[in-house]
Amino acid sequence: MSDSSAKTGVILAIAAYTIWGFAPLYFKLLQHMPAMEILIHRVVWSAAVLTVLLFGLKHMHKVRVALRSKRVLGILLVAGVLLAANWLLFIWAINNDHLLEASLGYYINPLLNVLLGRVFLSEKLSPLQSVAVAMAVIGVSIMVFSFGSLPWIALTLASSFSVYGLLRKQVAVDSLPGLWIETLMMLPLAIGYWVLFASEASDMTSNSLSINLTLIAAGLITTVPLLCFTGAARRIRYSTLGFFQYIGPTLMFVLAVFLYNEPLQPARLIMFAFVWTGLVLFSIDSLNTYRKNRRLVTQTD
Repeated sequence: MSDSSAKTGVILAIAAYTIWGFAPLYFKLLQHMPAMEILIHRVVWSAAVLTVLLFGLKHMHKVRVALRSKRVLGILLVAGVLLAANWLLFIWAINNDHLLEASLGYYINPLLNVLLGRVFLSEKLSPLQSVAVAMAVIGVSIMVFSFGSLPWIALTLASSFSVYGLLRKQVAVDSLPGLWIETLMMLPLAIGYWVLFASEASDMTSNSLSINLTLIAAGLITTVPLLCFTGAARRIRYSTLGFFQYIGPTLMFVLAVFLYNEPLQPARLIMFAFVWTGLVLFSIDSLNTYRKNRRLVTQTD
């Protein structure tokens, strides 16, 4: 792999996670709309953008291969439902001043991925990974004992996206064709809701041009970071890509605390500290594994 390709991969990775991190700024522009209607536009316009990309990049043959398997379609259907639920809760959390808890969810996500890999894929946890997961559990437990309730937004966002990723690992379908099929499965329900139940805020015949353009931009907000992510994954090691995944929730955390003034109580800060500590241990373990694998590759060459 050339240095220029690796540098391009790093730039694309930073772009993907930065866009995801600043996405709350976009959804705040639509705060006057119910979360379900924002989700509808995200599905509709994502389907439009993905269709153009699929035909433009000539990936339809990959779609046809996926459509031949009932198992693949079944898994993509469940994955699509999980993805829609994740999108809906994320939008609702942002527009109801729970961005801080949403950021916690995406901090927990990589640790939950490790745990699910152990449970469902028989992947072994290293000692550091075990401690990292334990730190996250302790942090959440502190939140429960301090407030008497689970941080359900964070846990639901983390679990839905982790299970979504686990399901997508079960099917040999590239991200772009897979996302197009998932979105297409959601499209009839989205259009039906738009026609039958949507408020005047979704009436694009009476909205201003700026509002309509903002709604249509939902397709770009969804697909552009995904394309950057997949482009990065092709150019750099997946373990290297993992080091950039904290950009998104860190930007969300900064926006929540310093721009939207969401309260950061001591117990919540302690919970974040435990999760952050777990992530540091997780990153150290990933870095050690990366260095070990790189030495093995060098010795083999």
